[in-house]
Amino acid sequence: MIDWAAFLVVAVAALVSSAVVVSLYSLGLRLLTTAGRIPTVEPAEFTGALAVVTPARAAKNAKKARKASKANPLTAGQKRLAQYSGYLCFLLCGLIVLYGVYLIVPALHR
Repeated sequence: MIDWAAFLVVAVAALVSSAVVVSLYSLGLRLLTTAGRIPTVEPAEFTGALAVVTPARAAKNAKKARKASKANPLTAGQKRLAQYSGYLCFLLCGLIVLYGVYLIVPALHR
């Protein structure tokens, strides 16, 4: 017999936890860009890449990022707080994922 109440609890917990992880990750990215630490990815050099960014395009994007960071109205302390808060959001995401793995793998909590 299927315990539908337990199934519902697991489904709701999975939805809520995934929404929390995605929200924390998004907030972390937002805080890093606010602090002027824009996450970038180097151009892919292999043929299986979905999108290849040329060096000229990468330079243009870097110039836009420098220009945007100069227009940032935050003080140095506020930027540092935003940066550390972004890193804290990523740390919380990782801890939540590790806790989920801990709950799933029975050998870890015997």
